[in-house]
Amino acid sequence: MRDPTVIHDLPALHVDAPAPKPSIDVQTLASKESFPYDLRSIEENHHPISSNLDEASLPPQDGGKDAWFFLAACFVVEALVWGFPFSYGVFQDYYSNHDPFKGSGNIAVIGTCAMGIMYLDLPIVFGLLRRYPSYQRLSTTGGLLVMCFSLGLSSLSQNTTHLIITQGVFYAIGGSFAYSPCILFIDEWFNKRKGLAYGIMWAGTGLAGVVLPLVMQWLLNTYGFRTTLRVWAISLFLLTGPLLYFVKPRIPNTPAHLMRARDFAFILTSTFGVLQACNIIEALGFFLPTIYLPSFARSLGASSTLGALTVILFNVASVFGCVLMGAVVDKWHVTNCILVSTIGSTIGIFVVWGFSISLPPLYIFSLIYGLFAGSFTSTWPGIMRDVKKRRDNADSSMIFACLAAGRGLGNVASGPLSEALIHGFPWKGSADFAYGSGYGPLIVFTGLTAFFGGSSILGRRIGWL
Repeated sequence: MRDPTVIHDLPALHVDAPAPKPSIDVQTLASKESFPYDLRSIEENHHPISSNLDEASLPPQDGGKDAWFFLAACFVVEALVWGFPFSYGVFQDYYSNHDPFKGSGNIAVIGTCAMGIMYLDLPIVFGLLRRYPSYQRLSTTGGLLVMCFSLGLSSLSQNTTHLIITQGVFYAIGGSFAYSPCILFIDEWFNKRKGLAYGIMWAGTGLAGVVLPLVMQWLLNTYGFRTTLRVWAISLFLLTGPLLYFVKPRIPNTPAHLMRARDFAFILTSTFGVLQACNIIEALGFFLPTIYLPSFARSLGASSTLGALTVILFNVASVFGCVLMGAVVDKWHVTNCILVSTIGSTIGIFVVWGFSISLPPLYIFSLIYGLFAGSFTSTWPGIMRDVKKRRDNADSSMIFACLAAGRGLGNVASGPLSEALIHGFPWKGSADFAYGSGYGPLIVFTGLTAFFGGSSILGRRIGWL
């Protein structure tokens, strides 16, 4: 029986009404195991999902051949861009003992400029590449060309000023533009394994530091610095160029991404303030051993090759340290990770290096320092994670850039500061063991900066983190 309140048998009405747009519940989709892409990560990395973007066409995150090819390319770019300045101790030893630079001042400034500026200018470079994302992939190619050109110019140098400008400043600017896209894109390719991905990429510097000091030492002793720099410029281009194809974003840029304002309010949070302060303090002394260990080894009677072995061992250990710390920081609180790095570094500096009067304990120190101090930057993904908990709108890449700038401040300041610490070889003959070698103040300063660089654990206890 029909309901009398309902009107039946009316002709069907055909109305061309627009279909409602389906709403996308990002959290629901991201939680389903059947959906292979982390949409929350897409939002966090500020790539709004536009109507023209087919989510199913995106390559998977945290795995898959595209992600691993990207990470492998970044590993090589990291190794070649940063491995050269991290092997500068070999060049410093050569410049200090060969014409036309023998007896010149500010030789240490060349290496600190190369590394320091690459750290310091990252906020500017990142800001430019975020503002003009269509140039991000071209940045790597352009930066590579600038690096090769600067190395060619540095082979013509007649004094340390020329080296500072070319091998220091110009190389650093080119390196920043070549390296920055790796950091900007890595957050797109890795989310749950972000710390591990950073650790693997940063291990590239350590691996290059194993090979490059030996190669550079042989080239310098056989052909001199001019041929060495020219050979490396050509090698850098040939080794890096073919890999640039794989340094690419996972998510296409959108017009909304272009218009997005950057949130720098995270700089004012106590979490960032404490962790950044410790980051700068640690950087003041971190680079000094890798710069002065070859010279210190020569003061113990080692040959140039055996002296270069100290830097090689440091870099070997840092490969393992970076990967291990990168895996751990995904699971532990960042202050616990920093504490592990601090304890190992401080004991290694004061106890092992401070009492080294022969090569074997010095080599042991190089391994300890590389394992613990060399892994400090692998804690940065943990810092980025904690800062974003305070300021959800903060851009992870800009947090990274600010941390890098802080490390650069410490690096640049450590150059002239280290020259002052060993000027006239103070404490020589008036103290025991390595403390009386003329490098005593340098050893103590490095140890103190390593110790206070781990003070973030106190900030956490007080409640500032």
